[in-house]
Amino acid sequence: MTEPTEPTEPSAGRAPQPEAPGEPAHDPEVLQLAGQVFDLARQGDTDRLAAYVDAGVPADLTNDRGDTLLMLAAYHGNAATVRALLERGAEADRTNDRGQTPLAGAVFKGARDVIAALVDAGADPAAGTPSAIDTARMFGKADLLALFGAG
Repeated sequence: MTEPTEPTEPSAGRAPQPEAPGEPAHDPEVLQLAGQVFDLARQGDTDRLAAYVDAGVPADLTNDRGDTLLMLAAYHGNAATVRALLERGAEADRTNDRGQTPLAGAVFKGARDVIAALVDAGADPAAGTPSAIDTARMFGKADLLALFGAG
C-alpha cells in the first residue's frame, strides 16, 4: 500500500473540472480552507478538525485523490481524530480512488489504536483493494488476521 497522496493544490472535494460556461470559478479561500482541514486530519488536531466538521465541513470530505479526512487521520496514526470523525458520521469503509480503505491504511502503518477504533466502529476488514485482511497477510500480521476472523 502506498501513502495516500495529497494534491499539489488543495481542493474541496474532488479535483476541479474544467469550468462550464456560466459556472463560478473555484473560490481560492475555500480551497485554502479545505487544504487546512486536510492538514488538521493529517496532524491529528482533533479539536480543531471536529469544530470544522461540527460547523458544516463534510465528515467525508475528499481530496482530489479520493482520500477522506478519515483516511488521512488513520494513515497518520491519529486515533482520537479517527474516533471523532467516525462519531460525526464519517464512513469507516469509504475507499479512495485506489480502492484503499482507512483500515487497510492503518494495518499497513501498524497503527494498533487506529485499527481498534475502526474495528469498533464496524469497519469491514474485507473491504477495499487490497483489503485490511490482504494487507495483514502481506506483512505477516497473524494477530490482526485473528482479530479480523481470517486466521
